[in-house]
Amino acid sequence: QHDRDETISDDVYRQLGELGFWGLTLPEEYGGAGMGNVALAVVLEEINRACASTGVAISVHNSLLCAPQMKFGTDAQKQFWLPNLASGEAIGAYSLSEAGSGSDAAALAATATRDGDEWVLNGTKLWVTSGDRAGLFLIYVRTNPDVPKAKGISAFLVPGGAPGLTVGKHEMKTGIRGSATVEIVLDGVRVGADAVLGEVDRGFPIAMDTLAGGRIGIASQAVGIGQACLDASIKYAMEREQFGKPIGYFQAIQHKIADMSARLEASRLLVRKAAWMRDRGMEVNRQSSEAKLLASRTANFCADETLQIHGGAGYTDHFHVERLFRDARITEIYEGATDI
Repeated sequence: QHDRDETISDDVYRQLGELGFWGLTLPEEYGGAGMGNVALAVVLEEINRACASTGVAISVHNSLLCAPQMKFGTDAQKQFWLPNLASGEAIGAYSLSEAGSGSDAAALAATATRDGDEWVLNGTKLWVTSGDRAGLFLIYVRTNPDVPKAKGISAFLVPGGAPGLTVGKHEMKTGIRGSATVEIVLDGVRVGADAVLGEVDRGFPIAMDTLAGGRIGIASQAVGIGQACLDASIKYAMEREQFGKPIGYFQAIQHKIADMSARLEASRLLVRKAAWMRDRGMEVNRQSSEAKLLASRTANFCADETLQIHGGAGYTDHFHVERLFRDARITEIYEGATDI
């Protein structure tokens, strides 16, 4: 239904809050569940097994908003924002990419200039997940044009209703259609000095550290999508009969299912390892990237195989595998393309 309506209902967002999923990794003192990245990986796998649109909203909120605030935020920032993020009263959106800066994230052109005690933000940001309903944006802009490009970037916490911040076009996507992906226009958005996350001109390391955690989230999403493909394949293979027997009895189908299962288990273990290491404060750039690389490729492999197993029926909306096929593709692109 999310896919067909191209939106997630408010009731689902509310129920996710009641279940504690918006604050899964936040300490209990801020209204969170007090759990870690391993727990988040498990939850994201299961949610994405059913709906990748819902899954990416949870992943971005926890990995890209809650996590950097816990690690780099001031006590005042944490006390003000984290309870609202934990309850889901404020949905978080992460804004790094622009038209000219995708994988080359440090090439961003949006700016923030100091005006007395305030900063004034201008520019256009793209590919902002949940940007249509966000109560809080983490926005990266250039604050110092006179230094090498990665050294003059700052991170700002900007309320969703800030004057001058508007939602532009909504992208029409191949998959994860229930999750809104929007353009954000910054036209003289004013924030105080207390809106800076971390240090001025030191936002890029925050972005990279945050994405290391985000990749674990998207790798978990990929495993969930792949598992849904495997589940659907086994079910259909035992129901669909050709040549007098279920197609699951033919070795060609068994090979597909065996390969899907093995690759998924390997991906799952890489994801859990990276999450376990991050929970212990260890460096995970390599591990999270490897987990996302393998898991995203596995998701697409599984989606392709399950569509083949379902044959012509799988190419229609009679089965949800065509949605899984569309949803899987993005996992190789966002939060660090496989090519990177």
